[in-house]
Amino acid sequence: MGTTQRPNERGAETFGPFPFPISFEIAVVPVTDVDRAKHFYARLGWRFDIDYTDERGFRVVQYTPPGSGCSVMFGERMTTAQPGSVQGLHLVVSDIVQARDEMLRRGIDVSDIFHDANGVFHHAGKENQSSGPNPDRKSYASYFSLSDPDGNQWVVQEVTERLTGPVALSDHHFTETLAEATRRPMDPG
Repeated sequence: MGTTQRPNERGAETFGPFPFPISFEIAVVPVTDVDRAKHFYARLGWRFDIDYTDERGFRVVQYTPPGSGCSVMFGERMTTAQPGSVQGLHLVVSDIVQARDEMLRRGIDVSDIFHDANGVFHHAGKENQSSGPNPDRKSYASYFSLSDPDGNQWVVQEVTERLTGPVALSDHHFTETLAEATRRPMDPG
């Protein structure tokens, strides 16, 4: 089976779309105390899928956020990554204020809601962060964060309208900066 290659704007070769679907199913989160992590993810209200241990001490625990096709796994002897080293995993909600209030009700320590001053994507740390949700509640523009007991960090993002390709600058669902970014040629390589 041949592939179609074409040069992109930066000179790297790009290939056409992958010929069949690939889904992202599992993110492995390194933890120090599996039972403490189980308690945390259960408090989030995620579906408990499995807790498997074999005779050699290999243990796998899996939880799935409501409505998600992707699950998280943690356990014993699953990864050599340092506990707390996973940063920036994203959860998507349709109402950032309601989601934060629910997490607080469940006893989860969460940050204040913030938005990126430039309107594209939040930066590492607090660079370009402005307090509160995006003033116009644009899709992909409001966030809060939380961490599991080991310090693995999650970012909760409000998405009310999905990006499906280039966005017209006049589309009121997205910030102008995000709309402009979707109109530039992408560099997949």
